[in-house]
Formats: sequence, C-alpha cells, structure tokens
Amino acid sequence: MTQWYLAFNGQQFGPLDLLAARAKAREIPGGHCWRAGFAEWAPIADVPELSGPEPTAITPVSPPPPGRRSADVIDYRIHGEDMQFVEVELDPGEAVISEAGAMMYKDATVRMETVFGDGSHSGQGGRFVDQLLSAGKRVLTGESLFITMFVNESAGKAKAAFAAPYPGTIIPLPLARHGQRIICQKDSFLCAARGASIGIWFQRRILTGLFGGEGFIMQKIEGDGIVFMHAGGTVTERELAPGETIHVDTGCVVAFTEGVGFDVRAVGGIKSVLFGGEGVFFAELKGPGHVWLQSLPFSRLAGRMLMAAWQRGGSRDEGSVLGGLGGLISGDRRL
Repeated sequence: MTQWYLAFNGQQFGPLDLLAARAKAREIPGGHCWRAGFAEWAPIADVPELSGPEPTAITPVSPPPPGRRSADVIDYRIHGEDMQFVEVELDPGEAVISEAGAMMYKDATVRMETVFGDGSHSGQGGRFVDQLLSAGKRVLTGESLFITMFVNESAGKAKAAFAAPYPGTIIPLPLARHGQRIICQKDSFLCAARGASIGIWFQRRILTGLFGGEGFIMQKIEGDGIVFMHAGGTVTERELAPGETIHVDTGCVVAFTEGVGFDVRAVGGIKSVLFGGEGVFFAELKGPGHVWLQSLPFSRLAGRMLMAAWQRGGSRDEGSVLGGLGGLISGDRRL
C-alpha cells in the first residue's frame, strides 16, 4: 500500500494511506506531499490523486448466480514498496487461491491443496465438467491446469502471504466495484479470494490480436470478491469518460474493465517507426471504463537484461573505452 507524507507550514504528517491523505489535504488547504516515486515534495494542488475529484460511484453489486455462493471476504495488508508481497488474513473456513509458486509463507493451520481448474467450484458442488472447462481456459491463457488453494482449518484467524515474481506493484481489485469482471494480461494474476473465476477473453480484431502485445487471448476474471494483480514498476489508474481515448505502449496495459474498447493504432510515418523507439503500433483504449497501466513491462525489463548480458562475439558495454576487456578488469565479466 502506497504511503503518503504531507507537510503544512513546517508540520509533517505521515505515513498515511490514500484515503487518509485525501482527508487531511481537504482539512488543511495548501501544503506539499511526497510518496515513493516522487523526486521531491510536490504541491498538493498539482497531484490529482490528492486534489482531484472523488472516485466515481461504486457500481451496484448484483447477487451471485443461483447455486453459487459469493467469494470469501478476506482481510489483507500489502508490504513493501518495490518488491511487494500481500499478507492475507483468513477467518475459519475461508480460503484464497493463487498461482503455483506465489506463496511466500503461511501459518501451520492453513492447509495447502492443489485444485483442478481455477478453484471457483471447489466446495460448492461443482460438476467435474465445470472444473474441466475452467482448467481448459487456463491452458489457453498459458497457465497450468491446476491452481493452489489455501484453506484456514483452525478455529481462529490464520495468515498466508504471496510474493510478486519481479519488481513492481501489487494491485488489490475489488471486483464488485468494477462490474464483477475485468480483463487483464495473461501473467498479471497473483491471488484472489476463493470464488473468483478465471476465464478467457478473445480479441476479435485481427490486428489487435497480432500486434496488441497480449495476443488473441487474455484473462477474464469474474466474481464479487477481491483479486490481487501484479504489474511491473509503478502502476497508475485512469477512469475514462465515454469516448475518451488514450494511446499506450502495448506492453504497459495491465487490465481494464469490460466497457473499455481495446484496439491498436500505427505510430505514424516511416521515420517514427524506424527512429521513434516505440515500435510499429501502440494500444488505443477508449472509454467508458477503468484502466490500469504499468510503467515497466516485464518484457522490457527482460529485453534490457538480455542486451546487457555477456554473449560470445561481444556485448553492449556502458562507458568503458576498453569494451569487453574493461568489463573483465572491473569484475563485470568473467572468462
């Protein structure tokens, strides 16, 4: 969770969460603010997160489909700034699902179980065919047939924690506030309260499927509980009004609500394509709806690491006139 610090006439307040920081900013006009990611203190009036309008009204929550209970209601806390993990507190009988390998630690009273499919039908009388369909959807999105479920079997509260796979931000998304459905990139799901359904979303436009950065198939997560997504670098959110359009690097799109239009557009002329450094296409997101964007896609991070890695025939060296020999002398290279 991002921590804010506010300063008014030499008096400092913090750390504060976003809601508390907005309330303090309304209470005392003027002043400056700072959070992780800011190079220096900024006037509160220049920071939309604190001085902008209140978030839009919460979408009314419809009851779950007959025969299927709503998701477990879980408490959580996000730790860290750059290498985050989320700690989930489970009441007796509550459960959380996660991708394989995401667990960081758990209490001994929390039972870990491998579930076929996405776990949305576990303990709810779901038929085998339902589990088979959910497993097939996960395979289409590049995930495993199985998912891991953590159930609190004690008579008291218990905790389990899940860590992000690379530097970035964990985003808590209450699905009930976003129409009970979001569309996200295939590798962004981290964990969720039991009851969330993880399906597939097909990109019907050929050009968008080929050049949109996520292919023809993305993940569709449905339910009324909370889902935790992971994104690279810093995450920002945009609420798009009807018809409002933004252009985004194709790899920076993390998730969006169902009403958002997702398409691709050419970056421009041949000069922009060859020398602009932004590729041939960018993503076009059109409202109404909510979007989540990341500043550092994992593909970009992996590409920079690969470029800097030592390879036969040489590599790209930074600042050394001796090239590879300079790397050996400095200890950055080995024979």
